[in-house]
Amino acid sequence: MTSSAGELLDLDITGFAHGGTAVARHEGRVVFVADAIPGERVRVRVADASKTAFWRADAVEVLEASPHRVPHIWPEADISRDPVDRVGGADLGHIDLGHQRVLKRQVLQEALDKFAGTGLTAPEVAGLDPSTGSGLASDGTGWRTRMTLHVDDAGRVGPYAARSHRVIEVDSLPLARPELAAAAEALVGTPSAGRIIFVEPADGRARVLPRPDRPTRSRRGARAHRREPEVIVEKVGSREFRLDVDGFWQVHPLAAATLDAEVRAALEGRVDPDATHFDLYGGVGLFAAALADLGATDVVTVESDARATAHAERNLAPLDVHAVTARVDRFLTSVPAGSRAGTIVLDPPRAGAGKAVVEAVHGLAPEAVVYVACDPVALARDLGTFRALGWEADRLRAFDLFPHSHHFETVVRLTR
Repeated sequence: MTSSAGELLDLDITGFAHGGTAVARHEGRVVFVADAIPGERVRVRVADASKTAFWRADAVEVLEASPHRVPHIWPEADISRDPVDRVGGADLGHIDLGHQRVLKRQVLQEALDKFAGTGLTAPEVAGLDPSTGSGLASDGTGWRTRMTLHVDDAGRVGPYAARSHRVIEVDSLPLARPELAAAAEALVGTPSAGRIIFVEPADGRARVLPRPDRPTRSRRGARAHRREPEVIVEKVGSREFRLDVDGFWQVHPLAAATLDAEVRAALEGRVDPDATHFDLYGGVGLFAAALADLGATDVVTVESDARATAHAERNLAPLDVHAVTARVDRFLTSVPAGSRAGTIVLDPPRAGAGKAVVEAVHGLAPEAVVYVACDPVALARDLGTFRALGWEADRLRAFDLFPHSHHFETVVRLTR
């Protein structure tokens, strides 16, 4: 059984995998296929046959289409283009929006079954109501408040091709907020090779942040002093959160409020005013504020980024929240023995919390844990660790905060 990159195969698509690729088989070998949909028969071009466990391929022609196939929302990512010229970032844009959410739920269910143990049912992946957000389209476009374009050595500006660092010049940016798309279109001159970050905070004004690969130098040859980043303001309800312009905040304009509302619902009745509550991977304080609003009088928020922690301290000053700059795993080893923990909110990065953090959280014996996850497989692994320690997930919700991409968020409440 041999194959080489560039070979054409006709395959039946039988499944869908984490990461946004479809699944087929060829002579018993798993083939991950980009730009296909379960139920289709497609002609693919083998992109990578170097692995013994699986191959990777790109769909180049649809022989039998799924009823869920639609014209790609981003013409520069359409199957009609050569795979090397298709932009990344909208890997589900050829699938109708409702079916995207069906497939995301399927991915979550398969991850739970494989890594978290038996008996957990993945919830439906809920879409967000575009009527509540100014400028949001019902087709799932126009939502990115943060985006990065790249500049190559020839001065070409655009997103990367899918699974590549090759810059693709584009005529449209359908997922971007209109202000950001206009700012990108208005770029003049030849930017330096590197990145350009675009940010639209709550005030609706686009910020354009060049990040060249080679920093400018003064006449004496020293690197030019980088100014302190602009501080912007984001809002959730009536509360304002200050953060650096290039600091972390949710990308969809409704995402922070959606997750805040779900975390508050999961915390309802679980906040003991006499216990110490922890917001781990706390950023600039979104969920620490929720804990305080629900009656916690002793809240500790932990974040490894010092500037984010400084902002959290100011954002939460009226609530008397203690903000700590530390890696979460190291912080948890420093919590005094016998400390009484109330509820712990976990919002780890894409890699998940990991076994050591989960075991340390368990060691604090909290009343409940609310886990906010951006990766279903990492979540499922951590849930498997929690369940082995005697915890159960009694509330699961999932949200499609990234339409037309394979990403989504899940919020789980765990109790003993």
